Amino acid sequence: MKISCDESERNFALNILVVDDEINIRKTLSICLETEGYRVTAVSNFEDAIAEASLKSFDIAFVDLRLGAADGMELIPALLATTPWIRIIVITAFASIETAVEAMKKGAADYLPKPFTPAQIKLAVQKALDLLALEQKVTTLKEDLGRSSPEADFTSTSGAMNRAVALARQAAPSDATLLLKGETGTGKSVLAKAIHTWSLRAAKPFSVLSCPSLSPELLESELFGHVKGAFTGAVRDNPGRIGACNGGTLFLDEIGDLPLSLQPKLLRFVQDKEYERVGDYVTRHADVRIIAATYMNLEDAVREGRFREDLYYRLNVIQIEIPPLRERPDDLVALANHLLLFFGRTCRRSVSGFTDEALHLLREYSWPGNVRELRNVIERAVILCSGQWIKGEDLPENLRSADNREIRIGDSVSLGQIEEAHIRRILAGTRSLQEAAEILDIDQATLWRRRKQYGI
Repeated sequence: MKISCDESERNFALNILVVDDEINIRKTLSICLETEGYRVTAVSNFEDAIAEASLKSFDIAFVDLRLGAADGMELIPALLATTPWIRIIVITAFASIETAVEAMKKGAADYLPKPFTPAQIKLAVQKALDLLALEQKVTTLKEDLGRSSPEADFTSTSGAMNRAVALARQAAPSDATLLLKGETGTGKSVLAKAIHTWSLRAAKPFSVLSCPSLSPELLESELFGHVKGAFTGAVRDNPGRIGACNGGTLFLDEIGDLPLSLQPKLLRFVQDKEYERVGDYVTRHADVRIIAATYMNLEDAVREGRFREDLYYRLNVIQIEIPPLRERPDDLVALANHLLLFFGRTCRRSVSGFTDEALHLLREYSWPGNVRELRNVIERAVILCSGQWIKGEDLPENLRSADNREIRIGDSVSLGQIEEAHIRRILAGTRSLQEAAEILDIDQATLWRRRKQYGI
């Protein structure tokens, strides 16, 4: 589902740069474009154009080929180097086939001879918009063709899950920062992409950055970008994830693992939408919505000094809690069948469904890895099954073991069995033994002994 927006909403989000040394041309273009609802910045020379492009991101630029003593033709690659996605429309009173060809070779998207009418300006902008939209569709199609996961299906009989999805849909059209909470594998990244799709930013980029995946230095460069020569190996400018998804959404996965050294910089961007690239002192502005996700308790991280309190409150404008799979058992069979259809197609296997034995095993398992674990189990079963139906023997050994059945408080089981089930669940949802020990409120030596005792 996509929430549509009217023309004025789309135009308001578009930034246009006008570069012409004639004041009347600048005024005429500015009035024409602003009347259509676009945001316009007009400058008269090469240097001011580069300065403005370094401060903010532009979608379209009108560039005159004669800028006093400067050559507007050289401004084309300079602007593209600053903002690779910008669409440049050349305007000139000295139109010729040779200059048009040269401008296109340097990266211009269109060519408009002077004098021009407002209708021609509007048509040129619309052509540039259509090109941007087409490129976005191509990118989406490429993602769909290379999709390794099924389409998101948020149909659920769980009240908690339905409340989470309803809150996500309600918050999607706003620009509010969202915090998604849930165990590893519950589908936080899937919901974040859905929120972007439901939002008014759906036509703009969606980018994902996993906070634990890189060192603090590389994470800063990947997030904010860097300039050429900022460090060893920085052979070209990098706009960073923030710059690259201007107007869109940036999903920060496992935000609780963001290094303390980067938290003030992220706080500043969330508050003011301002940042600097690594190795650069130019302050930039970007219109990017932040969606963050975490599996950890950030309130505890704040109390322990591992996460800034002010950043936590800035991120936690709207919190959405995604329940674990074990708390919505009625969804299990529907999810399993949904995954079965997907992997049947991608693996080119004709599989009709599950036997009663296989369904019983799926229902009884505790799913510490949540939907991600279920996905892996179904993919494996589709590949390995020898007939039309997935049988119990096609499922992994840990699902067939009685030791891995879901144990609930109040069941006729010993305290030891409950302890073992709880430790297994915590270990499955954490990234280190230290973190698991902190949640369990025991030291790592005690946790090591319990793992040895239970064979975990």
